[in-house]
Amino acid sequence: MPITTPDWVKHAVFYQIFPDRFARSSRTVHPPGIAFKPWGSPPEEQGYQGGDLRGIVDKLDYLKALGITALYLNPIFASASNHRYHTFDYYQVDPLLGGNEALRELLDEAHARDIRIVLDGVFNHASRGFWPFHHVLENGPKSPYADWFIIREWPLRPYASDRDNHHNYEAWWDIPALPKLNTGNPGVRAFIFDVARFWIEFGIDGWRLDVVEEIDDDAFWQAFRRVVKTANPEAYICGEIWREAQRWLQGDQMDAVMNYLFTRAVLGFCGARTLNPTYKKTHLPLKPLDAPAFAEAVETMHGLYDWAINHAQLNLIDSHDTPRALWFVGEDQSALRLCVLFQMTMPGAPCIYYGDEVGLSAADDPYCREAFPWHDEASWKADLLAFYRRAIALRHRYEVLRTGTFETVYAIGEVYAFRRVLKGQHAVVIVNTALDAARLTIPLPDLESAALTQVWPPDANGSARIEQGRLNLSVPARETVVLVGGE
Repeated sequence: MPITTPDWVKHAVFYQIFPDRFARSSRTVHPPGIAFKPWGSPPEEQGYQGGDLRGIVDKLDYLKALGITALYLNPIFASASNHRYHTFDYYQVDPLLGGNEALRELLDEAHARDIRIVLDGVFNHASRGFWPFHHVLENGPKSPYADWFIIREWPLRPYASDRDNHHNYEAWWDIPALPKLNTGNPGVRAFIFDVARFWIEFGIDGWRLDVVEEIDDDAFWQAFRRVVKTANPEAYICGEIWREAQRWLQGDQMDAVMNYLFTRAVLGFCGARTLNPTYKKTHLPLKPLDAPAFAEAVETMHGLYDWAINHAQLNLIDSHDTPRALWFVGEDQSALRLCVLFQMTMPGAPCIYYGDEVGLSAADDPYCREAFPWHDEASWKADLLAFYRRAIALRHRYEVLRTGTFETVYAIGEVYAFRRVLKGQHAVVIVNTALDAARLTIPLPDLESAALTQVWPPDANGSARIEQGRLNLSVPARETVVLVGGE
């Protein structure tokens, strides 16, 4: 059978939100005695700054104006951590975020604006507060839920952390607060599948799945897909995989993954001159790339998967698990703009990490999880925000930039170009990362003659022609040129 992925994803522009730090709404009323840190407190200070789901509702018009058509939210279920990867109730939105009623409002208001909502599903591990784990803690091996976890000996030591008194059950990254679920247990599987179905039927538009490969069981994810797609055939299933992911992208498990291969390639090429020298993380290695190396990385990335998958990949430059994009490229806005234009003209769904569009810049977690500066608009980089709006609008305007074919047509030195074709419309995108303008001749042998309109830069009002299978043009330094023809 041919591989199918949700059609809407191929046309979407995503925006990732870390809920505690995006926006706080006065409409979310908490019981007396609830206290949050001041909005904008240093992110390295653990605690809560009070962002909530109604806060997101209050900013939907801002997001709509930006051009966003889908939101990916970091975990929102009841949890004892500000990032909410320590789930203790999978059927309840955290009351600090406004509870299930706030999610209902967010879904209704977002859908009214044609904005989809994808939630973070954390099914590899739970928390010490998860009620079956508490049941085991109170009853020991006599608990009917003892096999829901992987326990090495009794009694449980849930708060032990030193070498001589270590916790005695499997935990994610050996963190006692995160007991791993035994997904081989049929009761655990049934529970997770019911959670997945419950929220799809509630109205969410898909799942981003945390640490997919740590549930090392194809049959589990195949069953998960059947449950989700039965509830909504157009629901999006996107896994967190940081490497090549062919195993999970055969059409029977995930629709896509968070495309960190894209991240590595685009930062390596567009940020080659200014990559932050203090970045050393091995799980997302970065190195400067020239155009030929970049072309090879892009072709390898696309060659891994069916094109139905490539068109649904979540193409991100940064996330809650990485430094911010502007930090990655050494605060060089020209490099960031090159990254974003490439993101907006490539196959796959672009995903913007909240606040990048106004110039937020920070190192790795927890620094990259700062509060959005709604109360300090003077700190926003207004020209960068305007750029994001125009770049997103460009993608929305031309379907060829969303679902057209893809072909590298030039990769020499610091200049890379590709062509996309869809139903008689074709686009040529040229990225010049050099410090000087580039005069180019790009061979397009299957096009003897064609008129092209320059649609980026937006104020250029230029045009070009393909004559005798060749495109001749000049591309300014540190700039992307987009040409479209055959409209």
